[in-house]
Amino acid sequence: MSDLDQLLVNNKTWAQDIADKNPDFFSKLSKQQAPEILWIGCSDSRVPANVIVNLPPGEIFVHRNIANMVVHTDLNCLSVIQYAVEVLEVKHIIVCGHYGCGGVKVSMDNKSHGLIDNWLRHIQDVTRFNEVELLSIDKTERFDRLCELNVIEQVKNTANTTIVKEAWKKGANLSIHGWVYAIDDGIIKDLRTTIKKVD
Repeated sequence: MSDLDQLLVNNKTWAQDIADKNPDFFSKLSKQQAPEILWIGCSDSRVPANVIVNLPPGEIFVHRNIANMVVHTDLNCLSVIQYAVEVLEVKHIIVCGHYGCGGVKVSMDNKSHGLIDNWLRHIQDVTRFNEVELLSIDKTERFDRLCELNVIEQVKNTANTTIVKEAWKKGANLSIHGWVYAIDDGIIKDLRTTIKKVD
């Protein structure tokens, strides 16, 4: 059996287990999508959104990319935000990074990596914005802190999208939060960067 065939077998087992525990689960899930949370996270395979917060399918609307970034020219990310805010009417947007992020690490090494360098340039900007703080700590702490600062910057970027500004102007009950996940112990840290409205 190939690896992909095994995935299909795993899927059938998973679906049967869910149906055995909750016979109405899939029929209810298929009728509507009404999550209250948009999760903007890293593509890293070790950071699956609903798993690390122990929620079932259907509870979180998810967008993932390298280093959990919100870039104002990324139409994919902006489209997800617009759908989440205007159609699903989510109440929370969580930008969740993680310690040990490969994208953040590569952005720090000052080597050429090809196309990805254009994406990582945004993290290098975060480094530049916070240069004094980052140079005052050792390399290990600097890596962890840059993972946090990148999340904080992406929270600000999210708050400054035309989509979110317009939603707030219309009175939407929408908050943006910055979290960082520690892969080595599974715990999420709230970076206390919640933004509820930008005046």
